[in-house]
Amino acid sequence: MLRKIQSFISLFFTKSRNINNEPVNKVSLTVIIIIDLFILFNVFAGLDDISRWYLSPSQAYPCYSQWQNYQQDTRVDRDFLIVSEALNKVYNSPENYEESPEGHLGKVSPICINFTTLKDNINKPNNKLIFTTIEDKQKQVTSLEEKNQTIRNQYDSTLLEKIAGQPSNLSINQVEAQKARQELDKNNLNINSLQKEIKDLKQQLLATPESVNFISFLNSEIKFNEVKQGYEKALFWYPSIQIIFQLLFLLPLIFISLFVHKLSIKKGYGLISLMSWHLLVIFFIPLLIKIFEFLQIGVIFKFFFDIITVIFGGLLFLINYLYIFLIPAIGFGIIKFFQQIVFNPKNQASKRVEKSRCLNCGKKIQRDHHHCPHCGYSQYVECHNCQSLTYKLMPYCYHCGTVQNENEQ
Repeated sequence: MLRKIQSFISLFFTKSRNINNEPVNKVSLTVIIIIDLFILFNVFAGLDDISRWYLSPSQAYPCYSQWQNYQQDTRVDRDFLIVSEALNKVYNSPENYEESPEGHLGKVSPICINFTTLKDNINKPNNKLIFTTIEDKQKQVTSLEEKNQTIRNQYDSTLLEKIAGQPSNLSINQVEAQKARQELDKNNLNINSLQKEIKDLKQQLLATPESVNFISFLNSEIKFNEVKQGYEKALFWYPSIQIIFQLLFLLPLIFISLFVHKLSIKKGYGLISLMSWHLLVIFFIPLLIKIFEFLQIGVIFKFFFDIITVIFGGLLFLINYLYIFLIPAIGFGIIKFFQQIVFNPKNQASKRVEKSRCLNCGKKIQRDHHHCPHCGYSQYVECHNCQSLTYKLMPYCYHCGTVQNENEQ
């Protein structure tokens, strides 16, 4: 196994730096690397774009987070707070919800569209006027509370000055106790009055037909559970959908590069062979990254997670053990793929023998040439059965038909 990996790595770098077994000059190699980086950047950009083609769970169920926050909110005025959001326009309009699928696959939840329509209906002129009045009165309350705090601070400073024996004519505060008390009482009366008015206005706002319909809709457990289940299901399948679209983007590029690479080797087009090889590597890099990402968050991870949770309870670190063995197995499969398809010298040798080409560099030679005049590679090996010379890398001796030992090839 180790020998195969070393051979694979050696062959990888040889193919990445040579044209017809001749090293590429530094300038050309630099140009190729720059092209590789440019293509790699665009591949990742394309993968990012295509991964967004299908609507994400938050796009398909845009009302879920707001609705969930409302359900979990334990504050007394939660109804007013969510109605005020509608009047403050801090949410997406239903038109935006309906337009979001354009240019994408998937659809927005009809319940969420209904959710936003009801919320949008609240934003009527009379409701807006009530809300604006509430805001103005709340600002007045805040202003009066700030004044009271200032008076209390000044009054406390005056008391400290008296305790310290500071003459009144030298005091930095001109607040007398009786005057401060009167001012505080007056402000507190105004605050209480304003707060009562605010409370009445809030009740008036929540009693409007638009608010009643929206709050009633929010308190429907059946509809919320339907949205919740749809969101969780979309969240579960979304990584799988993304990897499928990303594979649809990458696999054609990989197969085209592989086809061009094998064809260029067959035809002896050295530069095209090198360029297509670099492209093949470039396309495999994001493929491997996306597969590993999927193994960490996708359906397979959830499948293993559920099995280990059921069998071993809280021993979730066993998932890491599983991946430690799984990832090398995937890497082994990738190496075998390259050895059997991309780097398989026997497949190339069979076609080159038929066309009287060098088994190593693929250039045209005479059948009686024992060594290639272009690269010096020996074309023949002695058969271990009849001791006659037969082609290297071929499975049988063409004199006696004996199976050739692979180690002698």
